[in-house]
Amino acid sequence: METLFPEFTVNEENIDKQKELVLKQIKENKEKIEKLLSLPEKTYENFVTPYQLIHERLGMLFFPISHLNYVKNSPKTQEVYTELITVITEYYTQLNQDERIYRAFKEILQKEGDRLSEEKRKVLQDAIKDFELSGVGLPEEKREKVKEINIKLSQLQNQFAQNLLNATDSYEMIIEDYEDVKELPDSDLQSAKIEKDGKIVYRFTLHQPSYISYMTYGSNREKREQLYRAYVTRAPQNEQVLEEILLLRDDLAKLLGFNSYAELSLSKKMAESPEQVISFLRELAVKSRPQAEKEYQQLNEFAKSLGLEGNVQAYDFAYYAEKLKKKQFNVNDEDYKPYFEKNAVIKGLFNFLKKLFKLDFEEVKAPVWHPTVSVFHLYRKGNLIGRLYLDLEARKGKRDGAWMDEWVSYHRNIEGKTVPPVAFIVANFSPSSEDRPSLLRPYDVETLFHEMGHALHHLLSRVEEPFVSGISGVEWDAVEFPSQFLEKFAYEPAVLKEFAYHYKTGEPIPEEMIQKLKESKNFMSALSMLRQIEFALFDMLIHIGRHTAEDVQKILDQVREEISVIKPPSYNKFQWSFSHIFAGGYAAGYYSYKWAEVLSADAYFMFIDSGIYNDDVAESFYSEVLSKGGSRPAMELFKNFAGREPDVDALLRLSGIKTSQEEKV
Repeated sequence: METLFPEFTVNEENIDKQKELVLKQIKENKEKIEKLLSLPEKTYENFVTPYQLIHERLGMLFFPISHLNYVKNSPKTQEVYTELITVITEYYTQLNQDERIYRAFKEILQKEGDRLSEEKRKVLQDAIKDFELSGVGLPEEKREKVKEINIKLSQLQNQFAQNLLNATDSYEMIIEDYEDVKELPDSDLQSAKIEKDGKIVYRFTLHQPSYISYMTYGSNREKREQLYRAYVTRAPQNEQVLEEILLLRDDLAKLLGFNSYAELSLSKKMAESPEQVISFLRELAVKSRPQAEKEYQQLNEFAKSLGLEGNVQAYDFAYYAEKLKKKQFNVNDEDYKPYFEKNAVIKGLFNFLKKLFKLDFEEVKAPVWHPTVSVFHLYRKGNLIGRLYLDLEARKGKRDGAWMDEWVSYHRNIEGKTVPPVAFIVANFSPSSEDRPSLLRPYDVETLFHEMGHALHHLLSRVEEPFVSGISGVEWDAVEFPSQFLEKFAYEPAVLKEFAYHYKTGEPIPEEMIQKLKESKNFMSALSMLRQIEFALFDMLIHIGRHTAEDVQKILDQVREEISVIKPPSYNKFQWSFSHIFAGGYAAGYYSYKWAEVLSADAYFMFIDSGIYNDDVAESFYSEVLSKGGSRPAMELFKNFAGREPDVDALLRLSGIKTSQEEKV
């Protein structure tokens, strides 16, 4: 079975060869599709199955190029990726507008629907909807227009991401005075220290570990604002790019018969309408705001006691919040980092998953794109079921943030053999050095658990149809369900004991520190809730109607006025770096984080309330959610697991947010 894993051997030297393989596969796919269309009698087995497999193959060939462009970006990867993304978008748009394929899928569903498995019916239903959303029934002229828009959008979204990466890589702030860095933890100080013109100075960049470090511990307020201003005004050229993206999305929606891009986006999600999403977000905001205002008032009073004049600003928040958290709970991220050594956390996470879902991970040697990347084989109950790559440390040329990506889906190939899945987890944790390993903040541990939830959703799929295996075919506003579910265990005492040992002494983390971390989990949670709601509401509103960049700024200002308690400065151009919606898959879908969190919070409490390691609950979650991929609607899977509808109040309970009614009791 191991021979079925592809090896990651693409690099800058041979990327052109890989590009040729992609182009060759596209050509072969077109020829194969014509042969399939010429079949006198089309069935699921002789038409839909090979159709899926040739596209699984194309994805396998293109993925290494796309991945390399994100994690080891260079002018060469940019050039090849930019060229191919246009070709691939054109290929898929043309395919999804082919009425012959559309008719074949509809006929097969009509003819065989009653006899097919639920998985196969879902493949056909999803595909038919995709054809319709690609304008398959439109007149030729409009179809061509849809194709042009899709190609242009893929180019613009790539440009947005590249502008952001270039801007992040190109900035540095040099601090010469030790007084301005004296509060930084030693590990962060050592990472920032460089020699310039014969003297020791401290260099800070816009990459997350460096940026977060100074914003949290930098004692010079002017320097904090300087770094913050650089961060929130990155990539000004994206102002024009995002305007073009929004106008094209609106054009696309209108061509396809929708009133707005928000409606088009939601046509494949759990939520029924933009109005329902907006109502959901505003209700959450109303319930969270009173507590958020109290949190801000408390932070202001604390900051003033330390000598701050005026109120806490956006560039002060992390600095004073960290101090207040330390005072209230005696919790300091830096105190925890020695207990959260990267490899120990990985091992502990694996041990937790062994207890919870009967999973085993074994490190293996395989080609990788950077020495800090590790590779594991995943077993369940003794059977090898998948491969996982971990690339967790920050470095130049790597896109900021954390994500899971999939290379191969679990499926059955044309010979009828099972093909195991392959997943990647990428993050930007503090890099290791010769004398110090990579040490994680508590939030980094949470992030790793989150991305592992996505990876499990992909790797544990037992769905044999590629188009609905793993996270494929899962509604976008449910795709965060397993990831948010798993992240919630990161601070559980029983789980922390699996990995929290001091990297130098081997001493386990003290019980007191575990308790404080759990108690502090919901520190400033209402302010955090409002921040996410602000992003989600802004995203939804700019995708309703037709908006220029100037309109976008006005909408953002209005949303901030309505939602945020800590008002960002007027120069904050958050939209220029909102890659989730302008370069990722979250357009008119950022609300998904909160929507899915209702499901994940509810599921989490089912485990907690039954003692975490309850085999019956875990087996049900594995069999009804994780192994089913996108083969059923997400709400149906949740109900199969829980035996009921999800409880919306579980989200507020999780965040420790009490409604006004609860406070009166």
